[in-house]
Amino acid sequence: MAVRIGKKKVKQAIIAALFLAVTLTFIPVITAVYLVCGLLDVIRNERRDFYLFQRYFSGNGFTTWLVAPLNLLLDLVSHRNRKIYRREDFSEECQAELDTVLSFFRDNKDTVIRRIDSELGPDAKRGMFLFRWFGQRYNREFEPLNGDFRHIRTIAVSVFQGTERTNFHFGPLRLTLRALYNLTPVKDAEVFIECGKTKHYWADDPLFIFDDTLMHRSVNDHDGRRYVVFMDVIRPSPVPALLRAFMVPVSWAATAFKSIYYRRWTMMGIGKAPAE
Repeated sequence: MAVRIGKKKVKQAIIAALFLAVTLTFIPVITAVYLVCGLLDVIRNERRDFYLFQRYFSGNGFTTWLVAPLNLLLDLVSHRNRKIYRREDFSEECQAELDTVLSFFRDNKDTVIRRIDSELGPDAKRGMFLFRWFGQRYNREFEPLNGDFRHIRTIAVSVFQGTERTNFHFGPLRLTLRALYNLTPVKDAEVFIECGKTKHYWADDPLFIFDDTLMHRSVNDHDGRRYVVFMDVIRPSPVPALLRAFMVPVSWAATAFKSIYYRRWTMMGIGKAPAE
């Protein structure tokens, strides 16, 4: 396995080097701008080693690199990026929306899990039950989740089968922050989410909010399914209307590329088409 992984990394590095050589030859200014933006973007991460740069420039983070100029622009029109957030870091209106959604899931946990299990087969390793996805509504079965939320753009539940984990990866766009709430936390040292130097154990706090364009991974090395409420929340900003305007094309793109980013997941809810 180690040899296979090593060969893959070498192959990715060679392809990246060839790509860089070609672009520097034919579009040197644009390539130089992207290199500078990419370096400014990637060094935000606390873990600065070969693996970070390899994942960012030639692995999963390549898409994040492609939109690095936009992400840096979004940083300029948003409040200081805390990387790891608390509920209190958001406006009162946003906190109220978070409370509405999380209260529903806490009060109806068993009902929601039964609904998901009715659709997720026993052999599925990962599942995502969609209620709304970057503003597009997919499932209207539960009335409290049908509100016109201004800050919360995505509401879903991600499911990991026992002993399932992701590789370290990057989200693409810093327009939103990722808010996760574990419905089934267990006290186990091998059940956590890791972002930079922060390893968050769900048993200590079921809520974790972070900038998902930083390299992170989720681990469920426990014999049992893990159900996590999955939300995307617009970043705190002095010009929130501008960020909401950005959400219009992003909503279209997120819907169009959902099947690529989540190709290893079983998507649930009402299928692939959003509700009218």
